[in-house]
Amino acid sequence: MFSKKNAATLVVAMGSLCAYGQDSVTVNKPLISGFADAYYRYSFLEPTPADNTFDNYTSFTNSHNSFELGMLSVKVEHSFGKVAVVGDLGFGKRAQDFSYNDNMSMLAIKQLYLSYSPWENVKFTAGSWATHIGYELVDAPANRNYSMSYMFSYGPFFHTGLKVDATVGKSGFMLGITNPSDYKTANFARKYVIGQYSLALAEDRLKFYLNGLAGKMNSDSRNNQFDLVATGVVSDKFSLGYNGTIATSQGKDSISGQWMDADQWWGSALYFNYDPSVVFGLTLRTEYFSDNNGVTAPFSGTTGGNVFATTLSGNIRLNNLVLIPEVRVDNASSDIFVKDSGPSGRSPSFIFGAYYKF
Repeated sequence: MFSKKNAATLVVAMGSLCAYGQDSVTVNKPLISGFADAYYRYSFLEPTPADNTFDNYTSFTNSHNSFELGMLSVKVEHSFGKVAVVGDLGFGKRAQDFSYNDNMSMLAIKQLYLSYSPWENVKFTAGSWATHIGYELVDAPANRNYSMSYMFSYGPFFHTGLKVDATVGKSGFMLGITNPSDYKTANFARKYVIGQYSLALAEDRLKFYLNGLAGKMNSDSRNNQFDLVATGVVSDKFSLGYNGTIATSQGKDSISGQWMDADQWWGSALYFNYDPSVVFGLTLRTEYFSDNNGVTAPFSGTTGGNVFATTLSGNIRLNNLVLIPEVRVDNASSDIFVKDSGPSGRSPSFIFGAYYKF
């Protein structure tokens, strides 16, 4: 009879075998990092509670005259030889907006994936990870502006599936198959194909990223997005960034079953980064966002239009603490912003953001 004592002996023996097998394998200690962020936003349109709006159509800063908590984020990384695991959790309002397809949970799994690198220049990843599309990222410390762009807000946040990354010299390649964007669970849904090509030039001072996704949510709708990111280091004090993207969505006519004309939105943004010292930096973001088909929230239910948004942000770096005073002005082609005295095509605002990294 196989007793508990036998089982204990077997466990000890297997543990000894595993320990012996690990002698030639690199086992790293778990790496834990994270951050916490908060902000205050004031809209100079001074919306009232009756307006039911905060004159903001981008992600994470939907408030007026209020101190707001952003997100507490904790990331755990561990590697064992050629295998690694990453778990990235967020708690707060920013995490709630990020998980809009997961019942708007305040506690969100931002990333959770396993990776395997059979060779130094090839890596397979399975799980859920942050999107490759766009210049900006969900984590506040990853951006120099505190408020987000329109392109980030209406593009994908993350992907769940399987992908492979490979590097050849200065070029990088990524190809994957995933659930529809921003869905960790997508029973019965069709799949998306995602991809990226990257290139580093001039001793890595100039980098290009060509990104894309394409797929069907179901048999009656399909989506595509193509995106370009470029970064350039001019000097030790000045750098540039660019992001351009175009997204299309297409549905079938319910009677004829034929594909209808595609609706689309597109955008283009420049980022000017200036750091006169290690303590202080400035970033100017200029973004043009066009939605003539009325696909996105600013123009849904209208004949469409465009927005030109200008954002100037300071970065005051006090060791692990970074303060971000920010002035932003959004100018729209139609009166999409609401204020107490009536609709407006212009929305100026001030944000004071802060984050602490650990």
